[in-house]
This record gives sequence, C-alpha cells and structure tokens, in this order.
Amino acid sequence: MEATPTLQRRLGLFQSSVINMIDMVGIGPFVTLPIVMGLLGGMFLYAWIAGAILSLIDAMIWSELGAAYPMAGGSYNFLKEAYGKNGMGRMMSFLYVWQTVIQAPLVAASAAIGFSQYLGYLVHLTEWEAKAVSGAVIIFITFLLYRKIDSIGKIGVLLWTGVVLTLGWIIVGGIANGHFLEPLKNIASDFSWGQLLSFTFGQACVKTIYSYLGYYNVCHLGGEIKNPGKNIPRSMFISVIGIAVLYLAMNMSVSSVIPWQEIKHWQDGGQNNFVVSTFLERLYGQTAAKVGTIMILWVALASLFAVMLGYSRVPYAAAADGAFFKIFGKLHPTKNFPYVSLLVLAGIAFVFSMLFKMKHIIDGILAMRIMVQFVGQAIGVVLLHKRNGTQQLPFKMPLYPLPVLLAIAMWLFIFYATGLTIIISFLVVFGSGLTVYIAMAKYKKQWPFALGGPE
Repeated sequence: MEATPTLQRRLGLFQSSVINMIDMVGIGPFVTLPIVMGLLGGMFLYAWIAGAILSLIDAMIWSELGAAYPMAGGSYNFLKEAYGKNGMGRMMSFLYVWQTVIQAPLVAASAAIGFSQYLGYLVHLTEWEAKAVSGAVIIFITFLLYRKIDSIGKIGVLLWTGVVLTLGWIIVGGIANGHFLEPLKNIASDFSWGQLLSFTFGQACVKTIYSYLGYYNVCHLGGEIKNPGKNIPRSMFISVIGIAVLYLAMNMSVSSVIPWQEIKHWQDGGQNNFVVSTFLERLYGQTAAKVGTIMILWVALASLFAVMLGYSRVPYAAAADGAFFKIFGKLHPTKNFPYVSLLVLAGIAFVFSMLFKMKHIIDGILAMRIMVQFVGQAIGVVLLHKRNGTQQLPFKMPLYPLPVLLAIAMWLFIFYATGLTIIISFLVVFGSGLTVYIAMAKYKKQWPFALGGPE
C-alpha cells in the first residue's frame, strides 16, 4: 500500500528568506519607481520609507501568527484559529481563500504584464504580442513549479542570485557616477506635511507597498519550513529590512543620474516606461542597457515563481481541511505538491494577463487583501491574545498592542487611497464570496446555521 502524499519540511532560513525576497522584488520596483516620482516629485523617497515601515509593523503580526500556526495556507489557518474553527472563523477563512483565487492570479498577472512591458525595450511589441508574451510567461513558470519542493528551493536560490546581481549593478552604477547621495540631501527641501497626509501620497504608498508585498510568503509555505517557530519570523524581518535598503538605494541611484523632474515629465506625458533601462543606457551605453533589461526580466520571472509557489498552497490547505472545493486538496501522487491548485491559479492568471492593464491591477491587488486578510488578521491577533494568552507563543510581537493599532490605521488609509472604483470591485468579490459561503453553510449546517450554535 502506497503512503499518502504529504508536504515535507525541507526549507531552511536561507531558502525561506530567498523565496520571500524574490516574491517581493519582482517587476514591481522597476514599474512603480517612475510612477511614484510622477505622483510625489521630490518627496518620492518618503513613500518608499512609509512602505517599509508598514511592512515591518505588519510583519510583526504575521510573525506571531506564522510561528504559532506553521501550516500550509498561511492566512487561511490564522483567520480560522482567531475567529473560531467552528464559528465565524469558518466564514473568514473561506472569504480569504475566495479572494485569493482572484487576487493571487492578479499578482501573477502583474508580474507577467510587467515582463512584457520591459521586453518592449528590447523588441517592439504590438498590444496583442505583449499579451501573448504575458500568457507565455505564466505557462513557463507553471512548468518550473511542477516539481518537488527540494528542487523548488534550489531553483529559488538560483533566481535570487539574478535578483541580487541586477539590483547590485543598478546601485553600484549610481554610486560610481558620483552623485548617489544627492537625492538624500534634497529629501527635506521638498517636504510638505500637507502632501504627506494627502490622497496623492496614499496613492504613491499603494504603489510602494505593492513592491514590498511578499514578505509573508513563508507563512503560506508554513508546512514546508524547518524549525518554523524561529525561521518564519526571522525570514520576514530579514526580507523586509534587506529589501527596504535595496529599494531606497535603487531609487537614490536612478534619481542621481536621471533627475526626478525629468522622470515626472515622462510620466505626465505618458512616455518612457523603461526608466531603469534608460538609466543604464546613460551610464554604460545601449548594449549594457539591453543586458540590464534582460536581468530585469529575470527578476520578474523570479517573483512570479515565488508568488505562484506560495499562493498555490492556500486553496489546497482549505480544501484539505474540508472548507473549500474538494478538488483543490489533491497532491501530486509522486511529487507531493498541490498540482490542481497550482494549475487553476495559473489558468486564471493567464486570463487576467490577457484582460487587464498594470495600473488597474496594482490597486486591485491591495484592495482585495486589506479588509479580510490584513485588517482581519490584526484584529484576530487581539482575539487570540484574549483567549489563549501569550505564554505558549514561539514569537511575541514587541510593544503589543501598538503594532496592531498602527497596522489597522495604515491599512485603512491605503484602502481608501485605492479609489472608489477599486473599492467597489472589492465589494463585488467580497459579496459574491459571502453569498457562496452562506449557501454552502446552510447546506452543510455550519456556522451560522449550525444546529449546536457557534463555537
């Protein structure tokens, strides 16, 4: 009799941190760098600093939950535990999985679309050719992920090497140019409290936070992490701090060669989506810029790899728990990974990459996550503290409950900054998920229709 396939704990601290980082450093910083400068002008660095602060604060919440419940699925388990396995937790965790089936493919589509945008620097693409490239990228990454987790860790390290080399080249180029610190020296001259509290600053933060998202990817892989009580929190803090330093250095490097005024002019006129390629061209010439563009495309592929790896575990975890459609709970009979979940998410991502544009996707990604996942988890930590105390927690967040209160306030501001159209889109997805859950719960006699009442 063959053994039942199970997830294997094979990823250590280094590989966990690498997978987080390649998820974070996708095409995001290359696409959003000029957008943020176009929105904020000389205050662009403040948006990147704000994104880092929010990510660090939110990572405290994820660390406490991830270390306490190191299982595949991340937020699915956290919400279920916080709000009650047989009570409201059923609904919250189902809504999270429902929105993941929409927002995870959106994240993947954004990486694929960004890939095709930067490819336009090397090869002129018509609109339909760009869409075809985006779809092909989704298919290629799915092929890479269709294997055992041991191989995944090795591929992740290889992809991360390309990420480090790319960012390192950009940063070293700016330093060698001799004006690297100029943007930092000028950071106070353009400061305005009014702009810092404005809707426009919120829109800029939506873009920077999009570029930081992924620091929690290790939580989705909780069932495959060695020594999770220590490695899950450590990998998140290493990822956020390391990537924040790289992002700030990259922005300073680029703006020390191409002034933000010039980039803002391009953005206002809808010109030049290849700012980092142009930066390399000015420093080293066109051949070097082409090599740099190829490396940026490598980074986009690396991010898409990490995104699809982590999120494919979420519907699987819910289905294995009997809380989502049963077919998502299947593991590959020999390779031990959730292949049905991976293929479904990849299929939806393929469609999204054909339908949507980058500017709509970035706002949509954040709006889909904030209320149920980020705010829901923050409130959930408070509920768990009251119910279970903190004695048994492998990781305890410092200064509790201040990080929770700050995270909720900042996430609500970002939600507001996504704009009315995107908020309505979230409400449609949320409402449809709520309708499906209520119908299923009534049929199965689960909360709030359980015969024995809620937990």
